[in-house]
Amino acid sequence: MSHQLTQLERDTGVGLVERGAQSLRLTDAGLRLARRAQSVLDLIEAAEHDLMVQARVDSGQLRIGFFASAGYRLLPLTLSRYSDRHPGVDLDLVFGQPHELLPSLERGALDVLVVFEQALDPWRAPDGVDVTYLFTEPHMLVVPERHPLAHRVRVRLAELADEPWITTYGGATPVSVLERASAIEGFTPRIRCRSDHYEVTLGLVRAGLGVALVPSLGLEGAAGVARCRLDNPHLYRRVGVAVRPTNPNPALASFLGHLKSAAAQVRASLARQ
Repeated sequence: MSHQLTQLERDTGVGLVERGAQSLRLTDAGLRLARRAQSVLDLIEAAEHDLMVQARVDSGQLRIGFFASAGYRLLPLTLSRYSDRHPGVDLDLVFGQPHELLPSLERGALDVLVVFEQALDPWRAPDGVDVTYLFTEPHMLVVPERHPLAHRVRVRLAELADEPWITTYGGATPVSVLERASAIEGFTPRIRCRSDHYEVTLGLVRAGLGVALVPSLGLEGAAGVARCRLDNPHLYRRVGVAVRPTNPNPALASFLGHLKSAAAQVRASLARQ
């Protein structure tokens, strides 16, 4: 170190140390240099830390739970961008209804869960789980193209009281949105089939076997059917993301950022419908 200081003094022409018989003492210029050197060392340490964090973000595994219609557009948008940015992260995708997958999130078997909440069937996140809602999507009435209501922009649910219905099984409780809404309107729907897969629902409606309520995400790419908005009751669901705030997975924060960006794009497209 003494040799390096001597060389620096020669190069700059500035005295950095006062040399005694058995000691060295920094001059004012030497003290300023020491402070600058510490700043440089701090920057190097911070850069090394950032590189280590980035290395962890770009590796490891991210376990993602999602429901069916989130897989039509929201999740593909998110994952394509996330994978481009973090190709070293192994993505484990688990399909299921939110109420089925929530226990896996709670016990740490999932890192993140894309969820929804129906307007007529709200639920509360359990302790230790945070939910952030990203956008709201309306339920649309879907009818065969030759149905008498096919050219109507808006209808009341009660106008279809005598129709055969294709509906879902419901969420945590076995009562579908259709059944809850019909009770409000004062009728009991005639249910021909139940399916939680909207491709099946749309296929049956297309074939003229019934009518259905389908959230907007479930209508991605739908053809051969007509869709109408409901005047009454106003039915919608909120789509969000559930996480454990104590989850230390370094890949999670970046994924959530990409998910929120994709959700904003979906929200804008829903507003144009």
